Amino acid sequence: MKTWLNEAEAREQIKALVEQYYHDFLEHRFPYQKGGRISYGGRVFNARELCALTDATLDFWLTTGRFSDRFEQSFAELLGVKFVHLVNSGSSANLLAFMVLTSPKLKERRIMPGDEVITVACGFPTTIAPILQYGAIPVFLDITLPQYNADVSQLEAALSPRTKAVLLAHTLGNPFDLGAVRAFCDHNGLWLVEDNCDAIGAEYTISGECRYTGVWGDIGTSSFYPPHHMTMGEGGAVYTNNPLLSRIALSLRDWGRDCVCPSGTDNFCGHRFDGQFGELPKGYDHKYIYSHLGYNLKVTDLQAAIGCEQLEKLPAFIERRRQNWKRLRAKLECASDRFLLPEPAPNSNPSWFGFLLTCINGVSRKTVVQRVETAGVQTRMLFSGNILRQPCMSEMDSTCYRVVGSLANSDRVVTDTFWVGVYPGMTDEMINDMAEIILRESARM
Repeated sequence: MKTWLNEAEAREQIKALVEQYYHDFLEHRFPYQKGGRISYGGRVFNARELCALTDATLDFWLTTGRFSDRFEQSFAELLGVKFVHLVNSGSSANLLAFMVLTSPKLKERRIMPGDEVITVACGFPTTIAPILQYGAIPVFLDITLPQYNADVSQLEAALSPRTKAVLLAHTLGNPFDLGAVRAFCDHNGLWLVEDNCDAIGAEYTISGECRYTGVWGDIGTSSFYPPHHMTMGEGGAVYTNNPLLSRIALSLRDWGRDCVCPSGTDNFCGHRFDGQFGELPKGYDHKYIYSHLGYNLKVTDLQAAIGCEQLEKLPAFIERRRQNWKRLRAKLECASDRFLLPEPAPNSNPSWFGFLLTCINGVSRKTVVQRVETAGVQTRMLFSGNILRQPCMSEMDSTCYRVVGSLANSDRVVTDTFWVGVYPGMTDEMINDMAEIILRESARM
């Protein structure tokens, strides 16, 4: 049997075998052939992710550790934000971001049950789930077409004496009107939460200053689910430039504890046994002082190791998504009599998650989607459409939310809208074939 000189040599040989496994069995496993299935999204990776995962596995630390620390630092540098906290999913990131704003440490700005949070009716359920679960009141705006983001003309009508925050997502990588929303929040003293789960790398310019989406608000969130811009398998992040919000997020993420010791570290602050907290005896172990009723939402180091490699690829992923979206947009321009084609938001450089199509002039979404799917192109709905039409809302008393206007466009999305993918694993040939199928099948109406 082979004996190694040391652990470092053993690791390198094991990772060399893993790399060879990737090249022999995974690299060319499912090559695209004309007529094959074109998915809306998927993992794009190579041997580097497998080797990083192996490295973390050999550590067998499992919980948050050195790879998590590395990812948080690198992601913060990329976004240009001070504080990043990894969590186990984008939905957990939204939960954490909202619950941060309910902390007693925020005093009069704290969101209380019965307070209102302005959001949109058309989106993903876990953007609004924390609001309802906490007992706050979501105030639903409609969206505009063809950007599919919040109708900012309704903001003033949505405002009330109980409004505390605005929580909006950038739909499929297309930024909402951050200029108008940021100004509205600043003028009225409201928190702004950016659900950036579908939009990593999107850029928005206000008064000549360009920033990534997610960092214009008080707090932002990301998701690293496999079809997203980059992946850890499962995973997400919460980020902010506000030190207090960061400290609260860390507490809530880690069981609600008051201690800031990194995982596996004791007495980081040097005052583990000399504090006085609540009605506990003086000197009670600070590692077991809880300043919030929190959760355990931490990511594992196995996930973070994958994320570190994906993060290095992220700029290329984003650029490829933009190229694919632009190619598909040009190919489908001739079908503008059948579909309302998507448009980038003004003052933005989107980081596209998908390509939205809304049927017009009597074209049936149901029929088109069935034919396109049968021909091999995977489609998706714009998530919940109007969330108020979903079963999860059917038993909810109407006093639990408030609606501004008629939500006509959100309802239209329910009946007429679908989207297809532009993920970086798509080749020019796949984009061309997908466009050809959409054009052919929609022309048969």
